[in-house]
Amino acid sequence: MYLDVADLRTFYDLPLGRLLRVLIGGRIRKLWPDLQNRSLLGIGYAGPFMRPYLGSAERCVAAMPAQQGAVGWPRESSNRAALIEDDNLPFSDAFFDRVMVVHALDHCADPSKILDEAWRVLKPGGHLIAVVPNRRGLWTQSELSPFGYGRPYSGSQLRNLLRTCGFDITAQEEALFLPPSKRRFILNAARTWEGLGRRFWPAFGGLLIVEATKKHSRGTPIEVSRNPLRALKPLFVPESEPVGAKSVHRREPPQ
Repeated sequence: MYLDVADLRTFYDLPLGRLLRVLIGGRIRKLWPDLQNRSLLGIGYAGPFMRPYLGSAERCVAAMPAQQGAVGWPRESSNRAALIEDDNLPFSDAFFDRVMVVHALDHCADPSKILDEAWRVLKPGGHLIAVVPNRRGLWTQSELSPFGYGRPYSGSQLRNLLRTCGFDITAQEEALFLPPSKRRFILNAARTWEGLGRRFWPAFGGLLIVEATKKHSRGTPIEVSRNPLRALKPLFVPESEPVGAKSVHRREPPQ
């Protein structure tokens, strides 16, 4: 079950959300330092990590599933967000150079259907980045962030899923080695935690960030178990939202 888009937007406006945006975004930009003249599609709630490419990419589209709801993105310019069905993207075949999947594979009913559609809209040889909670990490056990509310993956599970859906794995990164906490002294030392974690316990990062490339042919998608997810108001959302976090969002796609 997807989280509500208003709750996701609120989280990334909070101090912890802004920090995670920097830490996770840094690992993504290591894989994709520049998307000059390339087209980028984000599936799920990828806007916070697509923002660095707005000035250089030829096209950026944030595709937000109807089950999650959609908000305008980016806030400071014309809208580049679209309300979509995650298993039926409204784009032509081989339309995008890059696809970024965040807050989607861990919340959707059938991850293979999202990846099937991502494969379809990617150009031959196009690249995809998938961001999911790490089953071994601490963040999947905490409700302080959206990464504690979905389906966690091990590295082998995510790689096998991508391979079965027609992708070749090209790189894997881990992120979020700091403990899930709002304590200021932990947040202030976030970069130290990240450096130590990547050096001494790389398998226990809170997130897996896997890059894959589209194969020209693929096999039959695997059947993915549909784990029931809790439909609760996330604990990371405060009683009163930050200024500017309120937005109108839709639950159903347009007729």
